[in-house]
Amino acid sequence: MRRLLPLVAIALTAPAAAQQGGGAPFVIEQSGQGFATLDDAVTAIGDREATILIAPGVYHQCTVQSGGKITFRARQPGTAIFDGETCEGKAAFVLRGRGSVVDGIVFRNLRVADGNGAGVRIETGDLYVTNSMFLDSQEGILGGYHDSIRMISIDHSTFAGLGQCDETVDCSHSIYLALQQGVISITNSRFERGTGGHYVKIRAPQIVVADSSFDDSEGHKTNYMIDMSEGGTGRITGNTFVQGPDKENWTALIMVGAEARTYGSAGLTVANNTATLAPGVQKSPAFVATAARDAVRLENNQLGPGIRPFEQR
Repeated sequence: MRRLLPLVAIALTAPAAAQQGGGAPFVIEQSGQGFATLDDAVTAIGDREATILIAPGVYHQCTVQSGGKITFRARQPGTAIFDGETCEGKAAFVLRGRGSVVDGIVFRNLRVADGNGAGVRIETGDLYVTNSMFLDSQEGILGGYHDSIRMISIDHSTFAGLGQCDETVDCSHSIYLALQQGVISITNSRFERGTGGHYVKIRAPQIVVADSSFDDSEGHKTNYMIDMSEGGTGRITGNTFVQGPDKENWTALIMVGAEARTYGSAGLTVANNTATLAPGVQKSPAFVATAARDAVRLENNQLGPGIRPFEQR
């Protein structure tokens, strides 16, 4: 992407203290206050509810949200790029407020010692991500479990060049999320060019994965497209899957209950999806495999040659 606003210019034109706009790259929409760093803007909001407007630029910055409900919004989608910098050895955005929205932002080149360098680390509060990109990092979005989180929603976003199983004992994934209660929703999004682990790994009682694409044709050492590690119900509908040739685990595209049966899978519906093998793939994976006791409902899935519809494990 074209670099629209060099960091040097940012430093020279925007003092660290709050100002009324003044060309600062980070502006609180409600007050007009401008800041040189994203973390200064987040600190100024505190426990309030506000939107931070982010100017076009490549930012070697990170932030920790410790309160409030904050919307992080690029002024022009796809032009606010957070590159290479993590906070707390976790992520570019570490979110533990009462709620967070990430809108139109690009995250790339994020790596940390424990192998979980992410664009977004969600620790408390609901999360909504839209129109954003997660590129060439160990992880895209990671987190969950806290009882304050009831909904994580990801829409119209891209995940590419993510995941690893070689740098640390435990794998990392394009998305790795968990909820004790509530719903994880992934819609209208694209997954491609994975570099290890699963594309989507979820531990939650209910999921929605709809109208998205999983293109593993250029993936390397990848595993499942969707891994519902502890079971769960919901719907996987209207998606397109392409299984690639370079797999660490080629046996299934969608896996249910591989690690535990924490959540019942009764009512889980996998319908109206399309799945094919990339050219040169010789294996015969199952489209859906399950270790859960509850039946999975399969309807109107269009499967290419070599893909078996179902496997009970």
